[in-house]
Amino acid sequence: MAILKIENLTKVFPPPRKNEAPVTALGGVSFELSGHTFVSLVGPSGCGKSTLLNILSGVDSPTSGELSVTEDGRPAKLGYVFQDARLLPWRTVMDNMLYVQDSRNEKTRDHARRFLGMVGLERNADNYPAQLSGGMQQRAGIARAFSVEPDLLLMDEPFSHLDAITARSLREQLQQLWQQSGKTVLFVTHDIMEAVQLSDRIIVLAHGGRIHADIPIDLPRPRRASDPEVAAVQAEILGRFETMEGFAEKEEAAVA
Repeated sequence: MAILKIENLTKVFPPPRKNEAPVTALGGVSFELSGHTFVSLVGPSGCGKSTLLNILSGVDSPTSGELSVTEDGRPAKLGYVFQDARLLPWRTVMDNMLYVQDSRNEKTRDHARRFLGMVGLERNADNYPAQLSGGMQQRAGIARAFSVEPDLLLMDEPFSHLDAITARSLREQLQQLWQQSGKTVLFVTHDIMEAVQLSDRIIVLAHGGRIHADIPIDLPRPRRASDPEVAAVQAEILGRFETMEGFAEKEEAAVA
């Protein structure tokens, strides 16, 4: 399990067009997380959620600030689940699982089968991605990410392209898989209900990449979208969003 420390992290992109101002995607973000925890980042489009994940994964670099991801004092191993499964279409599900492993011996295959079993795909190991539904493909992508035994798993809106019924089923499966694995997860979503259902903690980002709220979620598991407790916390967080949007409108009016 990883220890993630972020201190005053900023990311400023060059002006999109001539004579325009630079774009601040992250404006001094600071937080820590560690252990068997599930933390969600939520916020409006353009508030820096995916930018933060890109910096953590090494795809991008910060303008300033510090971050570290360690496990027992060493650099932590990261896993990543994208918005789509990104399975190689010319490889079977099992071959996609083995592609991210260092070997293909029987022990590794058994390891892959175990994670496919956790997401209900043990009978689909020899299928190609085109033979699977979108939800099944995403389950395979999640199983593949967990199978590399990451210290920190980054998940960037993995259910955003799925229909509501499939996404609901996958959220419940993800809860089970996370509880069994004991991993540290940082999860990006636009869906407040999804964040409440999955998370131990929700970090709300505002425009400009600033932390607006850091909310602990202390509800018993497993959680379902239909649970009254989940709906109550969702309503509370939506109220915070309305407050945040009100502040943003006042700031824009003051600038104008």
